[in-house]
Amino acid sequence: MATDTSIPTSQDVSNDENSSPSSQSPNVPRTGFSNSPNARSKSITTADLETYGILNRHAAKNMWFQVGVSEDKGARRTMEDAHSFVTDFGNVRGQGFFAIFDGHAGKHAAEWCGTHFHQCFLDSLRSSPEMNVPDVLNKTFHQVDASLSQMCEESEGKIHSGCTAVTAFLRIEDADGRQSFLERSEPHGGSISGAISPKKSRSPVISRKPSRELKPVCVPPETSRRVLYCANAGDARGVLCRAGKAVRLTYDHKGSDKQEAKRITDAGGFVMGGRVNGVLAVTRSLGDSSMKEFVVGAPYTTETELCDEDEFLILACDGLWDVIGDQAAVNQIKTMNDAQTASNHLLRYALNNHTTDNVTVVVVRFKNQPQP
Repeated sequence: MATDTSIPTSQDVSNDENSSPSSQSPNVPRTGFSNSPNARSKSITTADLETYGILNRHAAKNMWFQVGVSEDKGARRTMEDAHSFVTDFGNVRGQGFFAIFDGHAGKHAAEWCGTHFHQCFLDSLRSSPEMNVPDVLNKTFHQVDASLSQMCEESEGKIHSGCTAVTAFLRIEDADGRQSFLERSEPHGGSISGAISPKKSRSPVISRKPSRELKPVCVPPETSRRVLYCANAGDARGVLCRAGKAVRLTYDHKGSDKQEAKRITDAGGFVMGGRVNGVLAVTRSLGDSSMKEFVVGAPYTTETELCDEDEFLILACDGLWDVIGDQAAVNQIKTMNDAQTASNHLLRYALNNHTTDNVTVVVVRFKNQPQP
């Protein structure tokens, strides 16, 4: 996919994750969609180092991780996938947020999530500083699910789509799971110091100043650990490569799953031909308000402390996983040093192997050099 490598400008201020206008609140959905039937993700740009939390902005000199994103509508008539990533998420050097949203019955749910989910998550982290990250992810999924239902109601039936979701949050922590290095940061002009520390009792003030006036990001001590928190609803999947071996960090919520089928039948629904009420192939999603009684938005979450053996993470929608397994996908790219090259390779693999769906692949490489 083409990427824009422009330098940050003042026009990007409105997209800064440190800005939080009411239109981005989980309870006030923004419905200003384009007339295109294709879901649109924010254009990918590149800065030297400071991204100021701007959505889908690479940091060329980021030494903590490297992100590659590739997408294609494949054999479908329209593109209903969206993606997002944020470097130095939450104003902490080395943190990152990454996500893919695979839409169905229209683009709107996926497109909205691609634009707003990261901000909803950050708001939840700040408003619930005492809550552990998996619970914050669960809270965010439910908030976004409710927002999409509200959006559907306000549209008077014109918007009724849903989307599967896979998200990953790379968090920098102390050994005890806290972020005491944020508490030691000096307050400065509406900064977000201490925003996600469990010891803080209130949410910080969110800066409304232009990006260039924000304080530098907090640089954590070298003794900090890196923890990868993943959450998914539906069949979009996250796979970690650890010492060359594939480790799945998500759970496929499908109608063919016995536990999910039992949950649905217990709620008064049915599964026929692997589809909920004979309609939807996934059993969990964001949106799909007309089936919310059965197709819930509750995510599956995992917590993984990264170690020296962890090489990269693959996030992808089922357009990839329909034609390749976890280990085979890892094998395809484990010798590739560049994350963008790796994501594009997996995209081409899916298309060349006749996937029938849209395909979006995000590769996050944690090491500069692949294992031999």
